[in-house]
Formats: sequence, C-alpha cells, structure tokens
Amino acid sequence: MLEPDGYPDFPLDQLLADLRKRNAFIDGVVISGGEPTLDAGLPAFLRQLKAEGLQVKLDSNGLLPQVLEALLEEQLVDYLAIDIKTSPQRYQELHTHPVPIGRLRDSVALAKQASIVVEFRTTCVPQLVGEAEIEAIAELLAGAPLWVLQQYAPGHALEPDWQHLDPYPPEQLEKFAARGEQSVERLVLRGI
Repeated sequence: MLEPDGYPDFPLDQLLADLRKRNAFIDGVVISGGEPTLDAGLPAFLRQLKAEGLQVKLDSNGLLPQVLEALLEEQLVDYLAIDIKTSPQRYQELHTHPVPIGRLRDSVALAKQASIVVEFRTTCVPQLVGEAEIEAIAELLAGAPLWVLQQYAPGHALEPDWQHLDPYPPEQLEKFAARGEQSVERLVLRGI
C-alpha cells in the first residue's frame, strides 16, 4: 500500500528554481495525483506556475467541480483531463465512502463548456469497463470534444488482484470505440 506521508515534500522554491533552469525546453507541466484538487494549495501553486509562463495540464477525477470551476474561471489551467473510471452507477464500487455522483456529472458539464482543451479518458480495466459501461459513459459524455479509451496496463495497478488481470485485446477496444464514437466529437484509442 502507498504511504504518501512517508515521503518528504519537495521544497517549492527548489521546484520553481529547477523549472526556471529548464525554461528553454519546458513550456508546461502536468499536475496529477492522487487527486490534486483535494489540495487547498493548488490554486496558489498554479498561479506561481502561470507567473513563470508555464502552461498547465491538470489530471482530475472530476469529483470536485467547484474547484475545477474556480481554476477555469481564473484561467489557471490550459488542458484538463478528467478520468471517467466506469459508468456513474458503478462509482460506489471504487470508494470506501459514498460518492456524490452528481459532482462528476457537474464536472463533465462544466468541462464540456470550457474554452480550453478538454480530454475525458477511460482506462479499460476489464472488471470496471465493459459494453454496458461504455454505453453509460457515452451517454454521460454526449457532445464532449474528446474521449480517450486507454488500454489497461496491469503492471501499473495499485490493487494487487488487478495486477493479474489480462488487458482487453485491441479488437475489443476497437469495438468499444465503435460503440462510443457517435456520442463525442472525437474518440481516440491509446496504448494499443
């Protein structure tokens, strides 16, 4: 199991100094997690990155729409990627506490209207994503600019039981894509 408290924080001043040293070939950063929108210091950090002239890509689970809305209003994000793990009806299976699924729906609606680049992505974990889930997600994302279906890489799974799951064959991902592509402006397969 991961123990994030067992790792020291990287000093912010040192991070910004390192980015400045590399400014000739770094024009942006990716903020991912865990879930970065849980950190109350995120807006201030993004302001510092923007002050350095950097573009920001934010990876989020989309469960804190009020944070996303504030970041978008302040123009602190240039590219937003929201992970859609499974159908909204199955989100409760992924958490130990109740998930207010309306928050995910609010984030999706907000992101669809954003004036920045937005990507919704679904990693096709065999136990979480099948044909029924693809159809439900397609309904949720209807009209979205970009939906990415990603191949599952079991070696990256944090859940030990999932490290032994066989990923879908490429042909199955292509079938998923065929089912979902009518709902969004563009559907991309990644990792096959």
